[in-house]
Amino acid sequence: MSHAINFFVSSPSRSPASLTISRPSAFVSTGSLRVPVKKSSRSFVVKASAASDLDESQSSPVLVSENGSGGVLSSVTKEYGRNNAVASSADSSSIEVDTVTEAELKENGFRSTRRTKLICTIGPATCGFEQLEALAVEGMNVARINMCHGTRDWHRMVIERVRRLNEEKGFAVAIMMDTEGSEIHMGDLGGASSAKAEDGEIWNFTVRAFDPPLPERTITVNYDGFAEDVKVGDDLLVDGGMVRFEVIEKIGPDVKCLCTDPGLLLPRANLTFWRDGKLVRERNAMLPTISSKDWLDIDFGIAEGVDFIAVSFVKSAEVIKHLKSYIKARARDGDIAVIAKIESIDSLRNLEEIIQASDGAMVARGDLGAQIPLEQVPSEQQKIVQLCRQLNRPVIVASQLLESMIEYPIPTRAEVADVSEAVRQRGDALMLSGESAMGQFPEKALTVLRTVSLRIERRWREQKRREVIELPSIASSFSDSISEEICNSAAKMGNAEKCITNGTHPCSMLTFL
Repeated sequence: MSHAINFFVSSPSRSPASLTISRPSAFVSTGSLRVPVKKSSRSFVVKASAASDLDESQSSPVLVSENGSGGVLSSVTKEYGRNNAVASSADSSSIEVDTVTEAELKENGFRSTRRTKLICTIGPATCGFEQLEALAVEGMNVARINMCHGTRDWHRMVIERVRRLNEEKGFAVAIMMDTEGSEIHMGDLGGASSAKAEDGEIWNFTVRAFDPPLPERTITVNYDGFAEDVKVGDDLLVDGGMVRFEVIEKIGPDVKCLCTDPGLLLPRANLTFWRDGKLVRERNAMLPTISSKDWLDIDFGIAEGVDFIAVSFVKSAEVIKHLKSYIKARARDGDIAVIAKIESIDSLRNLEEIIQASDGAMVARGDLGAQIPLEQVPSEQQKIVQLCRQLNRPVIVASQLLESMIEYPIPTRAEVADVSEAVRQRGDALMLSGESAMGQFPEKALTVLRTVSLRIERRWREQKRREVIELPSIASSFSDSISEEICNSAAKMGNAEKCITNGTHPCSMLTFL
């Protein structure tokens, strides 16, 4: 199926000229992150007046929307008289967009359409159909299901509700499945939603299996070699340091730990242990990237037709290549994108090879911050984002963007600055985790991401008109070089403030972000 983008740029004395850009794919590229397009009856034609769309004193850009009935929703088209037929004839090949994009285009035009995509982790707070619709209205582009939590039946229910939302309400929300990975995790706390560890308490970490309920102050660990690897005096960090314990005694499969930094324990939280200020890896480094449970989850994702599979704790490019071959052999259309999560020391060591092999990358700052010094995380984030841009791969910035909004209705100013920096670095997508999965204000958290992204992008567009564009060559063949030069020329033209029509009238340069 072929979609097309139709631009109509007019001058006071000439008829609209049509520029059609065909895209032979079932996906529309928005920024660098692909979002599936709902094959609905909506189609759009954009018309810009002679005034610049950056001039707020002039009338807003005109969007003509045809809903299949042939009616024209904008009275401005009366100016064009007979030219309405041109717009109507183009509708059959116009690009189809979702409801949220339709609203943004009507309000602001193409120049203000948000390019930073928003990903929401779906959990108990947002799994209902009404909650999912509310997130979609606020700008959710991708719904993430985390296989660390919940059953496959629960995840299947979420997927069905997202698909129903797209079909009935006209949205285009993609689905990302995130694998658990084979790093060391806590158990599920015997079914409890959380547990509070207080300063000075003694907790027992064990590899033994218990039937619910668990004994008091007992935490199960998924790694059989846990008791052998740790030593008395080691520091045990839960969820990247949200809670800290000190190992004080080992008794067979049990490890007695003293809580030194109190906090909230959540089910299946990541565990790391440090010795003499260094991360202890040992047998943990030998664990496979994709566990046996992960392979079953991947089969589930393929059967359900998810759009993205995010692989946790990627250590090498070979893992990504193997998974892509596996998906290609089993998926019906083989069009499931593989996202490499950069969240370990091994990922950083083989960063370029991993990004080249994958369809995109995720900066998972939470787990990454548990394996490297905290002060190193910002520089590593910037390095990963820049490398992804150089290699033409979409990149997602994730973890603790608006952590305080799990409990509070507004973010801290530092969190807003963090989100702004991720957008300024040209990250393709931002991801909410606990904020949307179990937070008290998921819609407000998403609204903060959307409004901050729009503001920073608007400022970036105003600044980039005076920037010198440096576009590194990425083509690998002669035909690709031709396509690349065309794209580079278009990017440089889009960087200009105005263009000149054949009639020498200035007009807005419209860019599809």
